[in-house]
Amino acid sequence: VLMRVDFNVPQDKKTGEITNTQRIVGAMPTINLVLEKGAKSVVLMSHLGRPNGNKNDKFTLKPVADKLGELMNKPVTFLSDCVGEEVETACADPETG
Repeated sequence: VLMRVDFNVPQDKKTGEITNTQRIVGAMPTINLVLEKGAKSVVLMSHLGRPNGNKNDKFTLKPVADKLGELMNKPVTFLSDCVGEEVETACADPETG
């Protein structure tokens, strides 16, 4: 399942720590539902900030992926891009869950 989520969460400007998990927690029931209904995996799409089309590590979703895994008590694979060989390989035969 490919799912668009709103993970544009507020973060501490100095540490990058997520200061409010409401948007992550809000998506969890839907993510869990598709897994419970038999989806092998869920590929989540989101954005963080407004990088103007340029890659900027300040806007990485890695902390969000880590927090989602922590909150769901499941492994979450983070891919650093949305296109390319790494993404195609990961999405072609994802691990269950």
